[in-house]
Amino acid sequence: MSKWIKKDDRVVVISGNDRGKSGSVLSRKGDRIVVQGVNIRKKHVKQKSRVGSSGIMEYEMPVHISNVSLCNAEGKPVKIKVKTSGENKTLFYIDAGKEVIHRQIKKK
Repeated sequence: MSKWIKKDDRVVVISGNDRGKSGSVLSRKGDRIVVQGVNIRKKHVKQKSRVGSSGIMEYEMPVHISNVSLCNAEGKPVKIKVKTSGENKTLFYIDAGKEVIHRQIKKK
């Protein structure tokens, strides 16, 4: 399931200190993703030039992709399933007995 998580998807953290928090994916590199508002760390920054800011800055640090799950509109974790039809793949999940389409994927 983790291979289907892309930038701008809505995810919920399922393990770790930030368990239960949800946010959108800001970036993905390999098996680590940065989620908006999750795993925030503080960094002390010196002023490098006249225009640069100094002080304590807060950054979202990456989390492992296995610690998050795609979520529905209410923020509940869902399991993504795949349907193949001709040239396209459809990612969907079942919510209250109905299929909800998450995203369409074109085959290359």
